[in-house]
Amino acid sequence: MTKPLLIEIGVEELPAIPFLKELPNIEKKWTDILEKYKLVSEFDFFYTPRRLVLWHREFQVKQEDSVVEQLGAPIAIAYKNGEPTGAALSFAKKCGVSIEEISSINKGKGEVLYFKQELKGTFSKVLLNQMINEFMQSLNFGKSMRWGSRSDSFIRPIRSLSVMLGEELVEAELFGIASNNFSFPHRMVSYEPFTFEYSGDYFCKLDKQGVILYPQERKKIILEQMAKIEKDNGLKIEIDEELLEEVVAITEYPSALLGKFDEEFLTLPEEVIVTSMKEHQRYFAVYKKGKLTNHFIVVSNSKTDDFSHIIAGNEKVLRPRLADAMFFYKNDLSKGLQNEALKTLVFVEGLGSMYDKCEREALIANHLGQLFGIKELELLKRTVMLSKADLLSEMVYEFTELQGLMGYYYAKAANEDKLLYTALKEQYLPDGEDSELPSNIFSSIVALSYKIDNLMGLFSVGKIPTGSKDPFGLRRAAAGIVKIAIEHKLSLDISKVISELSVNYPNLNPSQIIEFFNERLFKIFDVNPSVLKAVLGSGEGDIYNISQKLCALNPIVLSDDFKEYSASFKRVANIVTDIDTNSILEINQELFEEDAEENLYNNYLNVVSKEYLTYDEELEALFGLKPLLDEFFDKVFVNHENLNIKTNRKNLIGLVYQAFKKIADIKEITI
Repeated sequence: MTKPLLIEIGVEELPAIPFLKELPNIEKKWTDILEKYKLVSEFDFFYTPRRLVLWHREFQVKQEDSVVEQLGAPIAIAYKNGEPTGAALSFAKKCGVSIEEISSINKGKGEVLYFKQELKGTFSKVLLNQMINEFMQSLNFGKSMRWGSRSDSFIRPIRSLSVMLGEELVEAELFGIASNNFSFPHRMVSYEPFTFEYSGDYFCKLDKQGVILYPQERKKIILEQMAKIEKDNGLKIEIDEELLEEVVAITEYPSALLGKFDEEFLTLPEEVIVTSMKEHQRYFAVYKKGKLTNHFIVVSNSKTDDFSHIIAGNEKVLRPRLADAMFFYKNDLSKGLQNEALKTLVFVEGLGSMYDKCEREALIANHLGQLFGIKELELLKRTVMLSKADLLSEMVYEFTELQGLMGYYYAKAANEDKLLYTALKEQYLPDGEDSELPSNIFSSIVALSYKIDNLMGLFSVGKIPTGSKDPFGLRRAAAGIVKIAIEHKLSLDISKVISELSVNYPNLNPSQIIEFFNERLFKIFDVNPSVLKAVLGSGEGDIYNISQKLCALNPIVLSDDFKEYSASFKRVANIVTDIDTNSILEINQELFEEDAEENLYNNYLNVVSKEYLTYDEELEALFGLKPLLDEFFDKVFVNHENLNIKTNRKNLIGLVYQAFKKIADIKEITI
């Protein structure tokens, strides 16, 4: 038998950001509780800033009855001379019964101790209080608080609890609050609670009390209101998804409103205005014909027919925010970019100051600049030495997420070289999974220098990622290096670079960081892991070449035909196990006895004598040797009694193996 189950936990306003971080885990945590108590059923989870709601349309009134069977030691061990041994007595104790109640059973491997117990299911209303308390204790929002005289804590004080199973109010208590059949309306409707008799009554009354319970419905309303504002005013609103989720979480009755600020503030960099509005006020930026306007969208939680005072109030609040930003910006411009004070700004203990970091990055940049044929080496050094100067600016102090970007604006205002100020803006790219990449090789070198120094420096002082912990984002740095090298087709062998630059990092173990980087490649490249292992087995260290080899080889390995290819080339790999494939293998054509030997050798020479534009072309030619290899294996006995002929034949197969190994070590590939 089932009944509807409604659980509403009333809270004071939940802070959006910590709540949204935990949101993806909430349903799973309630599911775990349901499984633990054997009351699994489908449910929905809804939320507003002032309530958490679990809703089961059909919830079991009682656990199902169950049968528990327990097996013990073999009878031969459990009894000696007809008397129970310690093994038998321990089993009885474990089952919670006397030894007389223990029986035996034969499950096919001899007779063993046996106990069967029929368990009656417990009524759900008896369990719900414990289930709800366990669920709430499992939620992790980071910081929590205590209130009143209580010693336990939650992210915000609990103000009400309702647990309704059908039309029955279930006895429960949470943080000292007893279950009751009331809930709170929107604050602008009333401060007094309203009562309900059953779950259907709750949903009907809540809607009339100014509360839109369903987050997806609130989101839909906000987007529809924004679309109308856009249409009515010829504007385009930038829909920031994170901000949208945040305003959905902090509203019960949302209304999207159009406000504006003084046009004089449009002289600020666009990112400053957008960041100030988003971070401080939760406003959406508004554009017209691709340009930022002096308008904004605020999503109000007010239930009223006149929003003029709300709009005016938000405009009034925004003005001092932007005025502060203007003050910071002008002050920073008057000072210009200066890096001397970076000497007082600590990077990481053991790695000196941010100025020291810039000097290390400059050495890396110079190395890479020479490697990639950059002529502007002096400009490159100046760029790197100024790259962290904006950390000292008032604007970045206020908005840390604008570091690099403000350096771009300040360098541009100072009429620095375009390469320099562009590189300052792009030095931290890529900064996310789908992030843009540096736009040119000059900027790429600056970005690579930053990431490589992070890796080498932090590894040298023991700040190495462990498990899921990576506080300095070194895994992300490794992925960024790979993406940049591939995007700009840079010949970058990270192993060589690390080895050559390790002299600047006294306590660095180069092999440790190279191993870490190679391990990351298996996470970065979405290919059959054995294909990557095969490519690395070729001795290839150039990141761009690795990517090109993978792009050429992986589709072949994934193809339906590869099983046929695999059998032939596995035989090649098996034959060469006892020869040195890294040495020069000599062939004496006079020792050929079969046409298959001559045919394979001539075609091999034809394949390796050609120049190939791509690895695809080269692999196509190499795999084209398969029929000739098959003919060779069918007609030629490799282990000839004549040692010279045997060696000659193995060397011939070894040459084919060597040709493949220039791209990948084929013996490593598994399907």
